[in-house]
Amino acid sequence: MNIKALPYVIVLALFFGSSLVVSRFSVGQYEPATYIAIRMILASLMSLLVYTIATGRRVPRDPALWKRAGLLGIFGTALPMTTVVSALQYQSSGITSLLLTTGPAITIAIAHFILPDELLSRRKVFGVTLALGGALLLALSGENGLPDVAQADPRGYLLVIIGMISSSIMIIYARKTLRGYDAFDVGSVRLFSTAIVMLPYSLLTVGADFSRVDSAGIAGLIYAAVVGTFLGFMLSFYNIKRFGATPTVMTTYFIPIVAGIGGVLLLGEEITATMILGMIVIAGGIALVQEFRGPAGLLRRYPHRGSY
Repeated sequence: MNIKALPYVIVLALFFGSSLVVSRFSVGQYEPATYIAIRMILASLMSLLVYTIATGRRVPRDPALWKRAGLLGIFGTALPMTTVVSALQYQSSGITSLLLTTGPAITIAIAHFILPDELLSRRKVFGVTLALGGALLLALSGENGLPDVAQADPRGYLLVIIGMISSSIMIIYARKTLRGYDAFDVGSVRLFSTAIVMLPYSLLTVGADFSRVDSAGIAGLIYAAVVGTFLGFMLSFYNIKRFGATPTVMTTYFIPIVAGIGGVLLLGEEITATMILGMIVIAGGIALVQEFRGPAGLLRRYPHRGSY
């Protein structure tokens, strides 16, 4: 990795990792669907502002782009965000970020069955198995990262797994259908479509109850929308353009550190020896699979799964 990319990688990890901590705080005041809907609306408005003031940029009008990126928004952003943020009701931001780290391994495993040029080699099989084994270690140990809860609630793990599978499938879908489009346009339509879907879903399923929201909750929501979603997306877009996919994918390794430390300092979460061991095992597996063209090819234009 280009050493010049390291500061940008760390800042992006700070954006996404801190957003995960803020999301865990926010689920105590908002219903997850409401939180995501408002957050994506705010991020979409900022994206519209860029189109308004940036020279040479116009809101995309290509129906094919809206259809394809719209599906990416629904199943690659709205569904994963809903499941992951909902999982934060049952486990710490540190545990959740560790589970999310296995995302590239899941993507590669699924790609083996969908893309003929992304077949698994023995070494990649070992890397995927190692990464998923680290997640299994956390699950079997009952880790949840919460000091006042003795045993993990399996719903938290299940929700994260559902979100990662959906996100991985949509990364492969994006590679097959969106490679010729501008990444910022794809990302913006993705934001717009997520907001369009989440707003009515939130109103129909949980309504609009803000009785538990205080000033800290409002500040957290704004922070997650501006820093964790919009600025995170913009910096990721910049990193892809300047440094390529590898430094951006490296952000995955730093997010659990940020989320883990942030959760301990701000939310009273725990970092246990089992969590550290799980992180080492997962990181080792992901390091093995990243040696190959597969992950870079899959994630070159869409290397991140979005913030949570």
